[in-house]
Amino acid sequence: MTAGDLRILVINPGSTSTKVAVFYGREEVHRQTIEHPADDLARFAHVAEQFDLRLQGIEAWLESLPAADLAFDAIAGRGAPLKPLEGGTYIITETMLNDIRTSKYSNHASNLGALLADHFARTYRIPAYITDPITVDNFPDIARVSGVPGIARKCRSHVLNIKAVGWTEATKLGKKLTDVNFIVAHMGGGISIAALAGGLIVEVNDALLGMGPFSPERAGALPIGALVDLCYSGTYTREEMIALLSYKSGLAGYLGEGDLRKVEEKIVNGDQKAAIIYEAMCYQIAKEIGAAAAALKGRVDGIILTGGMANSKRLTDTVTEYVRFIAPVAVIPGEHEMKSLAEGAIRALTGVETAKVYA
Repeated sequence: MTAGDLRILVINPGSTSTKVAVFYGREEVHRQTIEHPADDLARFAHVAEQFDLRLQGIEAWLESLPAADLAFDAIAGRGAPLKPLEGGTYIITETMLNDIRTSKYSNHASNLGALLADHFARTYRIPAYITDPITVDNFPDIARVSGVPGIARKCRSHVLNIKAVGWTEATKLGKKLTDVNFIVAHMGGGISIAALAGGLIVEVNDALLGMGPFSPERAGALPIGALVDLCYSGTYTREEMIALLSYKSGLAGYLGEGDLRKVEEKIVNGDQKAAIIYEAMCYQIAKEIGAAAAALKGRVDGIILTGGMANSKRLTDTVTEYVRFIAPVAVIPGEHEMKSLAEGAIRALTGVETAKVYA
């Protein structure tokens, strides 16, 4: 069977939505973004508990498609934060699912990718895969050192989209990704800014609960003393602190609004506080791009701005003004994860890539 003959169902859960698509080979023929109201999601302490809610939305969408389009050869799910891994495509195993169900490495929306893919794989009796999960790790040893013994920096990022746009931009330059150095800023609900050296992520901030800029929802790097005081203030439990830092901070925390478009509307309408917070986020994104340039010792072939927020010309123009002195800036808006997931499954099914086993 050739790649073009394969039909792949792709499932990509995000913080407030679940993206689903059907591919015929590398051609996307159906796509839907299933929105999940914040009030519905707030009922669940752990992401894995959202399984039934997300499943119902996907099943309803599948029922709306022609029956002829449901003869899938494989399911491709978004990869969750797992133990540090090599890049590539992985077969979904019970060991992987157990680590996800228990939130062993993170309570992240992408945990549902493998859980939902496994469910549909059992339903259709076909294989299920993840590709390039968040914890693909190519850090050199010096990048792991935090400054506090017992705390190591982690390599966690939006690796799927980072590599996808890296390949796109390298192709435009007439080169392979392995032959260039890029800084890729994936800007969405969380922000990953990666130093991509020859196709390997050698430096990146932890976009969930690590360093880097604040985002529409997340806190980013913080003054340590004030954070310690807040943790011991008696105001928050540990779980409440995690929630505060991971999806109740950033634009949402300062302005009560995490939707970038609505924040920009506030600015247009004269909201000075919104303007300052917005500019501060752009400023922090630019600073992190500068840090990634230092990690590459200044050998940077290009800077790529991507993710949902890259659809905003206001934001990309602001960030570009700060960083254009480093290298040419390309804007590739949106996320390209769905195609990357489908292609990972296709490579495994056609033998171009041997699927790895998570153990």
